[in-house]
Amino acid sequence: MAEEEKNDVDIVLERDPAPKSRAEALLFSQGLHAVKLHKVAHRLYLKRRYKTARAVNYISRMLTGADIHPGAAIGKNFFIDHATGVVIGETSEIGNNVSIYQGVTLGGVSTEKRKRHPTLGNNVVVGAGATILGPITIGDNVRVGAGSVVIKSVPPNCTVVGVPAKIVQRTGATAIDLHHEELPDPVVNAFIDMCHSLSEMEYRLEQIEKKLGIKVEKVKVPEVARAKVPELSCPVEEKH
Repeated sequence: MAEEEKNDVDIVLERDPAPKSRAEALLFSQGLHAVKLHKVAHRLYLKRRYKTARAVNYISRMLTGADIHPGAAIGKNFFIDHATGVVIGETSEIGNNVSIYQGVTLGGVSTEKRKRHPTLGNNVVVGAGATILGPITIGDNVRVGAGSVVIKSVPPNCTVVGVPAKIVQRTGATAIDLHHEELPDPVVNAFIDMCHSLSEMEYRLEQIEKKLGIKVEKVKVPEVARAKVPELSCPVEEKH
């Protein structure tokens, strides 16, 4: 079934609660302006009118803060929330229903004239400040946490966070999910697992001690002596 292409303004109103009307979205949404200007630049690029395409791209960057190379191939229903700082390289490929936030970079790691930028599948959400580098593939329905650095391909239906990004969740989702703020924290989860393991070990040790008839008295842990830090006086002399 072919993907239905929505009006750019409708996409903004659907995914951004800030605009109160179609007129407000059309006039003041930087992401919308960046997408529309890229469409113009990309058509010129495909016609090999490279200088004119780059001129449109340059004007778009000055107006919106987003630097989308005219050669980047972008699918239907693309959404940029707060376009400031968004960088999308020349050989980037973006699928349908993709949403990215401010400060996102789809960058390259090579100076060779070949595929050197990421490919994003359908229904991908990339959080603010995330960086995706190299000719890697981000599968369908993937969520990239804010501030993450992705340097390896990600399979579909995953959530990745961290530097470098790691898979922290696998789901069977097939629809776009804008709640990129509700991502699991792998560090917190690790501490929770450690606490559960320690509690289990303490319980098992108590059971073993009971079976062996060992009486254990709780020993008060001595406090560690702290070195006294001399007070520092202000080196500036007071003027009278």
